[in-house]
Amino acid sequence: MTGSKGVILDGSIGEGGGQILRTALSLSVVTGKPFSLRRFRAGRDRPGLLRQHLAAVLAAAEIGDAEVEGAYAGSTQLSFKPSAIKPAGTTSQ
Repeated sequence: MTGSKGVILDGSIGEGGGQILRTALSLSVVTGKPFSLRRFRAGRDRPGLLRQHLAAVLAAAEIGDAEVEGAYAGSTQLSFKPSAIKPAGTTSQ
């Protein structure tokens, strides 16, 4: 589904774990399209972002110079809005 915040993904459908997150992050950075992920890992014993998911979000945010909301351990919702891919070795000022 597409909304005002870009593509909206439901993380409770199907596998609903790390693969949907990693794929969404990759496609978002490459295309420049934002996405929102809701109910991430909703059906799991420990729902929400785990350390490895958070590491992927932060790495993608650095590469895509993205605005991110919900990037913390245990978060079940995430909004990711990339701006531009930064060349290696550059930092935001």
